[in-house]
Amino acid sequence: MKMKLSKLAALVLAGAMMLSLAACGGSSGSAPSASSAASSGAASSGAASSEPSEGTATYTVGICQLVPHDALDAATQGFKDALNEALPGQVEFKEGVGAGDSATCTPIVTDLVSSNVDLIMANATGALQAAAAATEDIPILGTSVTEYGVALNIADFTGTVGNNISGTSDLAPLSEQADMVTEWFPEAKTVGLLYCSAEPNSQYQVDEVQKFLEAKNLTCTQYPFADSNDMAAVTQTAAAECDVIYVPTDNTVASNTGIIDNICRPAGVPVIAGEEGICKGCGVATLSISYYDLGVATGKMAAKILTGEADVSEMAIGYAENVTPKYNPVICEELGLTPPDGYVAIEMN
Repeated sequence: MKMKLSKLAALVLAGAMMLSLAACGGSSGSAPSASSAASSGAASSGAASSEPSEGTATYTVGICQLVPHDALDAATQGFKDALNEALPGQVEFKEGVGAGDSATCTPIVTDLVSSNVDLIMANATGALQAAAAATEDIPILGTSVTEYGVALNIADFTGTVGNNISGTSDLAPLSEQADMVTEWFPEAKTVGLLYCSAEPNSQYQVDEVQKFLEAKNLTCTQYPFADSNDMAAVTQTAAAECDVIYVPTDNTVASNTGIIDNICRPAGVPVIAGEEGICKGCGVATLSISYYDLGVATGKMAAKILTGEADVSEMAIGYAENVTPKYNPVICEELGLTPPDGYVAIEMN
């Protein structure tokens, strides 16, 4: 009797174990984890969160981001979200983040090209330049790139690159940025244009803004710095010599806003910024676009290219649809500034 009961218990236990194993093996839809990069120049892999149906085409998309900061991070996330929505379970991502210039992006895009990815998303000018140098065959979409003609050295750029490159621009209207200087500071006479000379799009922006400001009879001086190492010294000079400072959409500035803020705010010198992330760190006002939405627009372009719905060589550069005037409530309060009508406070967290 005891032997029969033991055999029965063993059979029950074995059945329970088989059911448990079947439940574990039947769990589908979990994404494979992204492999960690071996170095800052290495690419890592990640997949969409759902499995494609049998027979559905799958794609590998490479992402090279110039440097980690809020605006570029948001653009990358928007891009991935849009692709995963358009092609659920069909896209695997290989990602790498550089250290602030095209040289650090080169090994990332070289790896992507050697992996024969189906498309490369290049986030910011340096990443785009590295990708353009690496391949003429794989479709490339840039984002967070201010002016493609400048970035790619195209004379008389008409809005379509015409080869394997297209993308989206983060350029807010420069004439309106210049108008902000006189709107906020009608008594100002001197404006310092502070930017990284290693970023060609920054040079383009300050040149254009200077034209608009000089047309308003303001005296403008350019204050270029080579990299973050000499940013503090150049900023100190600009703050001592100018009533207002303008900084364009500039990745080196975006990664080092604390340097500028620690000099300009104590000196009582206001900063007009080219984008919201910079304004949040050191500025009083900006014309803001959504970098997440810019990434989404780029992701939608990518989906059309991957599925054959569109030819990258015929796609015009896209621009942000909405621009919002915003102000930094913390710095404005400390400097005793009241925002003009129509400005929205930046959420500070």
